[in-house]
Amino acid sequence: MTTELLLLVVAVVVVGLVVAFLLRRRFLLTGLGAVTMWLRPTGSPRWSVGVAWYGGDSLLWYRALSLSVRPQQRLCRAEFRVQGRRRAGAEDVSLPEDVVVLSCATAAGPRELAMDSSTVTGFLSWVESAPPVR
Repeated sequence: MTTELLLLVVAVVVVGLVVAFLLRRRFLLTGLGAVTMWLRPTGSPRWSVGVAWYGGDSLLWYRALSLSVRPQQRLCRAEFRVQGRRRAGAEDVSLPEDVVVLSCATAAGPRELAMDSSTVTGFLSWVESAPPVR
């Protein structure tokens, strides 16, 4: 009897976590300016996939494989500069082949962002339309 009850509790917890994860992802992707984006600090070998919201004055990046409702990265648009652009290469093993990698300078240090080529134009327009810094 206790074994069945324990298995039932474990199953309910697992199903609850899966539902929470799927609801969080759906919520993150429904916002205006929400795109799938990979992020990597320069010099790090690992890319992290997530969902980014850009709009207003900041880019909010949420890790995809997390239950946190807080962004893991917050990059201010006024302190954000795109320094270069390239296609994903052989060294970017974890990235799909059709993404564009942007090398960026931020207040938090250099970052590389990767996104689908169809979203790069909109993202660059958002970055370039920032008001001038005084």
